[in-house]
Amino acid sequence: MGQMIAVAVITVLAVISPGADFAMTVRNSYLYGRTAGLLSALGISLGVLVHVAYTMLGVGLLVSRTPTLFTVMKIVGAVYLVYIGYKTFVARTQTDDVEIGEAKGLSGAGALRTGFLTNALNPKTMLFVLSTYTQVVSADTPVVQQVGYGLFMSVAHLVWFSLAALLFSQQALRARLLSRQAVLNKVIGAVLVGLGVTLALTPAVQ
Repeated sequence: MGQMIAVAVITVLAVISPGADFAMTVRNSYLYGRTAGLLSALGISLGVLVHVAYTMLGVGLLVSRTPTLFTVMKIVGAVYLVYIGYKTFVARTQTDDVEIGEAKGLSGAGALRTGFLTNALNPKTMLFVLSTYTQVVSADTPVVQQVGYGLFMSVAHLVWFSLAALLFSQQALRARLLSRQAVLNKVIGAVLVGLGVTLALTPAVQ
């Protein structure tokens, strides 16, 4: 029971802490609508399962203890965040009445992909999952229970970011945000670029 509580608390704290996942969800929700936001949340939750899968297979430990592999993963994730951030920063504002419906410019597959890649390429999520499985989950914990922890982590991400998507795609709030999108695009774009640069400069795990 203590192990379950520890996993739950660590997961909740990790999920609600601001980061690239939150910025991406906000971006897609207010710019492209509720469907895009929810699909981004789904993509994020699927990205978590990738980290869980390779951690349970032992690959995560290998990556974290191999500076070169960790650096490659870190740089790829950083480049992706900087790329999306730059695109958001220089994006043209939408002048039509997008607040009454879903905006064009990002397909459902695209929204799912941005959420998935933002999480799957984030070594901070890798370290969160890895540290949970190595520091909290014991070696004799049944595999089924370990899988359950991974599913809980994924569902927790899905619920939290779906709530964020529902909030920022709500018509009244979205209309206000879109009326200031020239500024918001630059703020969110700068945040994503900053997160990417910070990620790139983070020292490799020793």
